[in-house]
Amino acid sequence: MKALYCKQNSAGEEIICVFQERENLPVARDNDVKIRVKACALSWTDIKLLSEMKKEFLPVGREIAGVVLEVGSKVSFFQPDDEVVGILPLDSEESGLCEVALVHEHYLVHKPEKVPWVEAAGTIRDGLRAYTALHYLSHVSPGKTVLVMDGASPFGTIAIQLAQHRGAKVISTAYSLEDEQYLERLRPPVARVIDVSNGKIDVAESCLEETGGLGVDIVLDAGVRLYSKEDESTLKQQLLPHKHDIITLLSAGGHWVTTEKNLQLDPPDSHCLFLKGATVSFLNDEVWNLSNVQQGKYLCILEDVMEKLSNSIFRPQLDEPVPLYEAKVSVEIVQKNQARKRQVIQF
Repeated sequence: MKALYCKQNSAGEEIICVFQERENLPVARDNDVKIRVKACALSWTDIKLLSEMKKEFLPVGREIAGVVLEVGSKVSFFQPDDEVVGILPLDSEESGLCEVALVHEHYLVHKPEKVPWVEAAGTIRDGLRAYTALHYLSHVSPGKTVLVMDGASPFGTIAIQLAQHRGAKVISTAYSLEDEQYLERLRPPVARVIDVSNGKIDVAESCLEETGGLGVDIVLDAGVRLYSKEDESTLKQQLLPHKHDIITLLSAGGHWVTTEKNLQLDPPDSHCLFLKGATVSFLNDEVWNLSNVQQGKYLCILEDVMEKLSNSIFRPQLDEPVPLYEAKVSVEIVQKNQARKRQVIQF
C-alpha cells in the first residue's frame, strides 16, 4: 500500500513528493477510526511550517472522505460502513493520499449520503475557513456589506455563498476576464464585480461608490501589497490591493480578515484603524485544533458545511478529479499556486 509524503529540497524552497510503501495498518486504537479513503483534496503546504515540524517527511493531503472499515473500542460516534469526511490534524502521521488511513474520531463527521466523495473532500476546508472568517472573526449578519477578494477562487466562492446565505451584500474582485464571467454567473448574484486585471480600477474608490461612501463592513483579503508596485516581483502581487486601500474602504467598526501572515501596519495605519474603531483578524483555520475546548464548535462547523453542501447552498469550485498516480503533478500545481480550482484526488 503506497502513500504520498513530501520533504524539502536541499535549497529549502520547494517540496519534493515521494511515494512510500506502507505496511498494512494495525487494528484501530481506542479512539481511532480506520477509513478506506475515497477522495482527498489538496491544499497548499507551508514550507516554513514544514521545517519547524522537525520531520524529514510530512504527509500530503489532509482533507479526506471515505468509508469506515473499523473502529476502536472507545469510539462512540461511528460504526463500520459509515460514510465520513474530515481534516487530518497538522501533526498527523497519516497521509490522506493513501488507500487506508487511521484518524482520531474527533476529526471526523458524517458525510450526507447524497453528497459525492469528491465534493465532500473538496469543500470541507474552504467551508471551515469561510465559517472561521465570517462567523467567528467578523460576525456576519443580514444587511452587512462584505468584500471578498479573488471571489473566483475555491475559498472565495464558498465565502461568497456563505455571506449571501446570511443575508449580506457581497462585492468581489476578479483577476481575469474568466473570473469576472464566473462571478457574474453566480446565483444569487454578487452586488458588484470589480475587475482588477488591468490595474486601472481603484478597489477602494469602487467600494466606497457602491456603499454610498460608508465603506465595507467586512473585508476578506487574498493577500495584500505591503510595498509599492515597483517593489513587488510577480504579476499577482501587483494585482493585490495595497494595505492602505483596505483600510480606506473599511467602514466605521469594520472588520478586516487577512490571510497575510506577515502583515505589517505602520503607526499611521494603526491610527486610521483606531479612528474607525475597526479590527484586524488573522485567518488561520488550524487554530481550532490547538485547544480541546474548541472541539465541539469545530465539529459543529464541519457538520454545518456538509449540510449546506447537501442542500446546494455551497457549490464548490472543483477541478476534474485526478487518479492517485497523477497526484505528484497536482501537488506541484497547488504548491506553485497555479490551480484556480480545488484539486481532488479520487481513489
